[in-house]
Amino acid sequence: MRGFGVIEKGKVGWIEKPDYICGPTDVICRPLALAPCSSDVHSAMEMEGPHLKNRILGHEAIGEIIEVGSSVKDFKIGDAVVIPCTTPTWTHPDIQDGTHQDAGGLFTGINFSSYEDGTFAEQIKVRSADMNLAHLPKSVSLEQAIMAVDMMTTGFYGPELAEVKFGDTVVVFGIGPVGLMSVVGSRLRGASRIIATGTRPNCVKLAKEYGANEVLSYKEGDLVQQIMELTNGKGADACIVAGGGMEALNNAVAVAKFGTGKIAMLEVITGEANMVLNNAYIAGFLAHKTIKGGLCPGGRKRMERLISMIEYGRLDPSLMVTHKFRGLDAIEEAFDLMVKKPADLIKPVVLFD
Repeated sequence: MRGFGVIEKGKVGWIEKPDYICGPTDVICRPLALAPCSSDVHSAMEMEGPHLKNRILGHEAIGEIIEVGSSVKDFKIGDAVVIPCTTPTWTHPDIQDGTHQDAGGLFTGINFSSYEDGTFAEQIKVRSADMNLAHLPKSVSLEQAIMAVDMMTTGFYGPELAEVKFGDTVVVFGIGPVGLMSVVGSRLRGASRIIATGTRPNCVKLAKEYGANEVLSYKEGDLVQQIMELTNGKGADACIVAGGGMEALNNAVAVAKFGTGKIAMLEVITGEANMVLNNAYIAGFLAHKTIKGGLCPGGRKRMERLISMIEYGRLDPSLMVTHKFRGLDAIEEAFDLMVKKPADLIKPVVLFD
């Protein structure tokens, strides 16, 4: 099979790999929709290791099943399926201790384009199919569904980690696709006031449409000062960092309320050997502020819940799709968009006939 991936650090291109062998609990799909992600860029351009040589990239996909393992019960050839970016084996005993994302080792739940080849290929193999796949309802479009497999589950994980409650004031730092989904997730969890930070006009417009009450720009002055002024010096109940790097994380710590403030760190910072927190903001670790981070949840039930929210009109994540392409060859151009990130980009998708 043919796929697009990282040949070595800083070099991407087309790779030939053997066709997959379908195991008893696996399915093999052909792609119906693919989407490149900033994480693909990080893997190809900034990270390195034996696992990132001649590795097909991609972890956002909707597929049509073309082969089914002998033990798979709930899916058949021809089914259109939603493929979460996090697809654990669900058989490792570590799952009984905690998060499925890391059962068996760091990030083992997200095997696509790390431990195994990813989705930017003629074929996609999904392990533990009955536990990981979700059926695609006819009323949910490919553009909507592809936004659920990573952007929506990751963005929603922000307000979950930050334990957003009814009536909370929430600040979302960064309004790329993950931040935009954090805005929606915070609204759906009952936040009364959502303050977002960002500058791109199309993202600002969509953040407000998704539920942000105010969108602040660093160009208008210090963000910490702006947020504290807006909240009459009280700060925020919950902060979600979806962009802006260490500066945004420090700003989140600064504006989180003393005693109860919670910070969710969703952004993956690469290329930095050290992460430094401003001692004044953390008050010498005596301020009782909580910082949490983690890989987005996956699996079948998570996807079924998210897809159901789309199906019944709670949100339309396809509004984030700004660029559409067709056919596998177009993944190269779509990936290049994620590298260059032009001003009008939110999220590109590649669709298949």
